[in-house]
Amino acid sequence: MRKIIFTTAAALMMAMSSQAQLAYNYLRAADEYYKKNDYNSAATYYEKYLGTKGKLVRQESYKPYVAVSASKQPKAKVSNEEEATYRLAESYRLLHYYDKATPYYATVVESAKENFPLAAYYYGVSLRAQGKYELAGQVFQQFLDNYKSTDQFRESANRELQNIRFITGELARKDQQLYKITKAPAALNTTGASYAPLWLSPETLVFTSTRPNEATGDHSYINRLYTADYEAGNAANIRLMTLDQPVDVHQGSAAVSPDGNHLYLTRWHIEHGRKIAAIWMASKSGDAWSAPVLLDSLLNVPGYNTQQPFVTPDGKYLLFSSDRAGGQGAFDLWYATLDGNGKPTQVMNMGETINTPGNEQAPFYHGTTGTLVFSTDGRTGMGGYDFFAARGTVDHWKTPVNMGAPVNSIKDDIYFASRSNNRNLLDDVLLGTDRDAACCLELFFLHKDRAPRQLNGAVVSCDGGTPVAGATVTVTDPSRNEVITTLTTGSDGKYAFTVPEYLPLKLEANAGGYTKGDAQLALPEDLDADADDAPAICISPIVAPPVATIIDNVYYDFDEASLQPASYESLDKLVAMLKDHPAMEIELGAHTDSKGTDKHNQRLSVARAKSVVEYLISKGVDQSRLTWKGYGATQPVAPNTNPDGSDNPEGRQLNRRTTFTVLKK
Repeated sequence: MRKIIFTTAAALMMAMSSQAQLAYNYLRAADEYYKKNDYNSAATYYEKYLGTKGKLVRQESYKPYVAVSASKQPKAKVSNEEEATYRLAESYRLLHYYDKATPYYATVVESAKENFPLAAYYYGVSLRAQGKYELAGQVFQQFLDNYKSTDQFRESANRELQNIRFITGELARKDQQLYKITKAPAALNTTGASYAPLWLSPETLVFTSTRPNEATGDHSYINRLYTADYEAGNAANIRLMTLDQPVDVHQGSAAVSPDGNHLYLTRWHIEHGRKIAAIWMASKSGDAWSAPVLLDSLLNVPGYNTQQPFVTPDGKYLLFSSDRAGGQGAFDLWYATLDGNGKPTQVMNMGETINTPGNEQAPFYHGTTGTLVFSTDGRTGMGGYDFFAARGTVDHWKTPVNMGAPVNSIKDDIYFASRSNNRNLLDDVLLGTDRDAACCLELFFLHKDRAPRQLNGAVVSCDGGTPVAGATVTVTDPSRNEVITTLTTGSDGKYAFTVPEYLPLKLEANAGGYTKGDAQLALPEDLDADADDAPAICISPIVAPPVATIIDNVYYDFDEASLQPASYESLDKLVAMLKDHPAMEIELGAHTDSKGTDKHNQRLSVARAKSVVEYLISKGVDQSRLTWKGYGATQPVAPNTNPDGSDNPEGRQLNRRTTFTVLKK
């Protein structure tokens, strides 16, 4: 009986030893792959290790029923179970398998967070990447409560909390219907990553991919440049670009000069677990490209990474990303001036307006709108890398603005390329993003309908600026002398209209009882603003002409301009009124009947009006307040003759009169 028990126990011990050896082998392989940044293989073997029964790898010790060979070699040091669990979570996260990473981070946070203080941070990142915002916020706050260091991770966790608030606001925006975003055809998005789109010509798309090389059977996931025939969102005839491709060297993320003669591309390799990247240049020779040449150390500083080139539409500048010294931290955006041969001559950092202590990557410049689009993980956004847009020139930028949802997603959005040649930057875009992928970047089409530009204005009275309701406003394009629209102001004097794009306009307003008014509308400073205010159109009230008042009992010598003394009493009353109103200005008018010639009557009336003015001046009225005018017989107030042609003495007497008209009160 004892022999049977011993045999069974020995068999059990041998099985356990075999199982432990298998676990050790899995763990050792996983650690080796992890050190080499081969996270896909590392994850596979960490899973195998954690799936075995005897997971813990303990130090060798005396076991009474296990024969120990004297020649047994000591085993290499490997991770323990906690480290394996954390590294498995890290591997999945770095592969963008956030759903797979999450449960392993949760295990570490629950059982070993003291040994892995960053597990909670990355747990929050993984939750946020899956859209679990409420739980992610709780985890980030827990991390901040427990994490004692003041460093980039504390700063990033605080930014992640801001990101969650930003995401909530973006997803509630009401303009989502203006966007259309679709995944590129399966031919572009196959096994592996597809990203960094570049239009070599209107019909030829260049992109970077890690897809297997079916021609050679190479499934090593090397980054290579591919071309595709492209038309109306469809891609066909996808093939390796006819460009030298060294073995075990990655190359991609390319740019082309405006004349199509120079191709700039990133080449990189992994050295001691670290990526080493530089920008190379190939030149066009007929239908082929020359072998790429490494650009000199002015651009590619030894010991640093230089990558993701972009040539501005004018061909003057090469934009790129680099972690070289002299930046704001991590990867910054830089620009180099280019000579006539496409070679860099001077390199400058884009400055702190663009760059942050985080990473800025993949620059793109839209010439029509003067907009720099780039990706960064150093600003508040949707999470991970987000696209930001900044208006300006290479040496002067406005503050970058997050491009929001759905241009950005809760995952990484890195490569942006627009084919738009109009004011709509988002008219025809290809994105490199992992928003719908378990692990890798894919290509997506994006289009946004550009909402009409709204112009708001008002019509006001020139006399006090009060609104004028019911005014008619005519909007004209002066360059074509074409009426765009006609509007009527509301009760508040305001009006509004839309145009597809801003352009200089002429505005004209008319209203009953007012003079016509107009205004010129120039282009706004921000041509992409949704709305702009036109200058108010001022129209003046039409004032009724002044009424002439007859001065009674003013007499002149017959057919002369001399005043008779009987006139003084009435004129002295006018003097008193003028003295009581020192700001008043008046016109003195004299009228005759129709006897005599027109020339004689005009001369006589002028002389009589002047006589009255001279009398008023003699009584102390300032001459500047007085004007005079003779009207002759041109403004009768009664008929000079009867209907039968006979003389009408009463009518003539009424027409022989002296008046004053108040010009200014």
